[in-house]
Amino acid sequence: MDEVERLIGAFGSRGRRDHALWKLDVLLDLGRLDDPRIGRFLIGVVMQADEPTDVRADALTRLRESSLHSDDRALAAAAGVFALAPGTDAQLRLHAAIVLGEFLDVEGILGALGTLAVDSCEPIELRYNAFTSLQRAGPSTACVELLRSLCADELLGPSARALLASWCTA
Repeated sequence: MDEVERLIGAFGSRGRRDHALWKLDVLLDLGRLDDPRIGRFLIGVVMQADEPTDVRADALTRLRESSLHSDDRALAAAAGVFALAPGTDAQLRLHAAIVLGEFLDVEGILGALGTLAVDSCEPIELRYNAFTSLQRAGPSTACVELLRSLCADELLGPSARALLASWCTA
């Protein structure tokens, strides 16, 4: 059994007091290693709704910082979208909206963030995080269209108009 297998096994051990702290410590140890199995493991952690929120958020951050293969990038992006789902912890949703800004090259992510940004029923903090991730996409045709749909929005409209104007003058 190598170090990655040992740490992944340790992560799954239960019955520990303060198990969220234990799991965060294991994720920290895994973060020091360079192994493609770690990305897949982190994706699984994010997708586990019964994991503590802070553990899932840490796994999302580590995915954002990882150098993933293209297939794993698509899976990581899907995990981020999963974490955005209504009913998920509010802090995790906020975190996922920011992290997904790193996966804008993955099909469907721009649209998912755009849908979230324009949804006036969602909390403004979440919509703003989605907006800032969209901003990272730059002035692509799809992103410009999404931002134009935000221009009439009472809260994000001024920011969308300013961003579009800055892209037109650049």
